[in-house]
Order: sequence, then structure tokens, then C-alpha cells
Amino acid sequence: MTADLLIRAQAGDGEAFRELTEPHRRELGVHCYRMLGSYQDAEDVLQDTMLSAWQGLRTFEGRASIRTWLYRIATNRCLNALRSNHRRPAKEWEMADMNVPEPTRLGEIVWLEPYPDILREATVDIAGPEARYEQAEAISLAFVTALQLLPPRQRAVLILREVLGYHAIEVAEMLDSSVESVTSALKRARATLQQRLPVRDGEQPPPPDSPAERALVAKFVRAFEAGDVDGLVEILTADVNLSMPPVPLEYQGRDVVARFYTVMFGSGRRYRLVPTRSNGQPAFATYLQASTGGICHGAGLLVLTLAGDRICALTRFESDALRWFGLPRSLRERG
Repeated sequence: MTADLLIRAQAGDGEAFRELTEPHRRELGVHCYRMLGSYQDAEDVLQDTMLSAWQGLRTFEGRASIRTWLYRIATNRCLNALRSNHRRPAKEWEMADMNVPEPTRLGEIVWLEPYPDILREATVDIAGPEARYEQAEAISLAFVTALQLLPPRQRAVLILREVLGYHAIEVAEMLDSSVESVTSALKRARATLQQRLPVRDGEQPPPPDSPAERALVAKFVRAFEAGDVDGLVEILTADVNLSMPPVPLEYQGRDVVARFYTVMFGSGRRYRLVPTRSNGQPAFATYLQASTGGICHGAGLLVLTLAGDRICALTRFESDALRWFGLPRSLRERG
């Protein structure tokens, strides 16, 4: 069947090309996202990858699988995008009526965007025997953020080798490099990633949709929707980190995060939360309730990182992200 599709696609049959490549499309999107850290940039590069594959299909000789050939194109398109250095710039805090506290530090990865789990539900990366990272870990915000701190080629090598499990010789062919160069890049990437990934001392997140996760998330929703800062602080780790790309402000520690949410919940501001999932983690669309009632307006997307029975990170994204999750920009008040 695949051989017949390939012959038809190489002869210019667009439907055959779609059937040949569609099974790999979503995992390629995730790959581009890991490389770029931005959902929007990943979607653009994915479109470019498919166009390049269509235009270059006549040259495909079958020395590797279609999947591996597509990964080669996607990886090199990502490297081209990274060389262009066209990344989303940092933004200033724009809510002049909220006098937020001084940040603990300034975030480096201001272009980071969330990735909807709904786009991953129909596919799972097919990892080879040399893969070292679990698929859930390899899409988490912490992992994707750490990847962005690697030089582009080291990033590509680490993803292809340790997330997707390609052999060194396959990666060398994808990158037009040598096995020695790939091995050296992987060694350096591993060392950097080990320094950058947070260590939780065995405090693993509860399994998705488990009773433990649901109980912790329910506590969070109750505290957040009630504007209960004390209740929120009770379920945070001591070193909790709050970030909000593309705004570079970051807050670390329960005390300063409590001060931040005291401002956010001030003047009677209350929020309604709508659950979703992002990057394999619990997430919520946040809607600000109007003081006059009626309509709740989208305020952003909040992604929770869990550690044991606590929340160790909160990452707030802008409301533009809601549409990627199929969520509305506004809601009617509860009746």
C-alpha cells in the first residue's frame, strides 16, 4: 500500500501524498514545537516542511523511511528558522492598574508558548530503542524551556537521539554531519540539560487524571476562583515559580507569589476557570468576571506544573492562546 501511494504521490497525486504523510503530521508538529518552543512558529515550520516534502518527493529514493525523511526535512527547516533569529520579543507588563511586586528575576525564554494536548491525543511519538526520555516528560514546559537554552544543533541532536531514539548514524545523515560530531554534540547537550532541568528529589507529578491529580487541581480551582490567596499558598511548594511569557517577569517562592496574587485578586477581581490540558499538564483558561456581571472576558491560559501533592510552577500565557485550545475569548456568567 505504501509503495503504491509513493508511486502515485511522486507522479503528482496530491491525495496520495496526503495519505502518505498525514499519519506523521502531528508528531512532526510536536517535533517542531520542541525545537522552537513556540506553537505558532512550529505550525509555520510544519507547513513549510509539508510543502518542501511535496516539492521534493520525486527525489525520495527510499534509503530511509518516509517518516525519517520527513523528520530530516522538519529538523533542517527548524534549524533554518532558528538561524533567522526571528523570535517573539519580550513585552512589558501592560496592566497599569495592577502594581505588581518586583520580580525575583527576568525570564530568558520569552517566546515560549503552550502546546495543546488535544493535538497530541491522536498520535504518540514512535520512539526508537535509544530514546531516554519518556514522552510525557519530553513535552513538559520544563523540558521544552530547557531545550531552548541549548545551541540549535545540540538541541536537534538531543531530540533526535534521546527523545525519538534515532541511532547516531541516522542523525548524522539527517544533519549532513559525522557520527563523531553528533556524539560530541549529544555529550555537551546532556551536560547542559542536566544543569538546567529542575531536580524535584523524587517528587514526581501524579499520573494524569489520577485521583491525586484531580484532588490537587480541585483545591487549586476552589482557591483561585474564590480569590483565596492563603488557600492558594497552601498547595504551592516553597520554591514555586511563576512566569508569564512573553512578559519576562518571574517570581520564585511562596511569599512573593502570594504578593503577586494579592494584587491580581485585589479590588474584588474574580476569575472563572475552564479546564484543559497543555504540555501533558493541567491547564486552565482564565476569564475575568465583569463587576457588572454578564460576560467574563478571557484573561489568559494558566498551566500548572505539579510535584507530589503540591504545585511547583505556574506559567501564565496570554489570551491569544485560548483559540489554539478551542476555547472562547469570552463566557457568559454562570446562571
